[in-house]
Amino acid sequence: MEIVFRKAEIADAELLIEIYNSAFYSDYIKYGECPAYGKTKEMMEQSILNYPKFVILFHDKPVGCVSCKQAEAGIYEVGCLCVIPAYQGRGIGTQAIRFVTSYYKDWDKFTLITPIDKKENVRFYTEKCGFEIVSAEMDGNVKVARFVLKR
Repeated sequence: MEIVFRKAEIADAELLIEIYNSAFYSDYIKYGECPAYGKTKEMMEQSILNYPKFVILFHDKPVGCVSCKQAEAGIYEVGCLCVIPAYQGRGIGTQAIRFVTSYYKDWDKFTLITPIDKKENVRFYTEKCGFEIVSAEMDGNVKVARFVLKR
């Protein structure tokens, strides 16, 4: 399986909007809101600057994105990990987590949030990637779990 991670540039904003909208459409429909869905080009350009992103290429086709930001020394927040639905279930997300844990060499901890009732996400992060749920909180109208991966 050929997966490549390419650092996103401002010029990738429209491509990333397409990927995000495809990956997060079902969340938007289910919850009536989703911060990753429906971004404008300007919003995505700012997001690229604030949260360094990598376009995930599967056999040269853009199929996803992973973004991380250093919260403090050794602690990184995964702002987004998404794979378009047609490519989910192929190990791409697992490879993305492996990629960020090797790219950010000084990490002690990775954190992220995801809706607590999305069982497939909870299973993915805990069983396949080794994260633990450390808390639950509200993000707008959606109850989310806070996950932590420790070195």
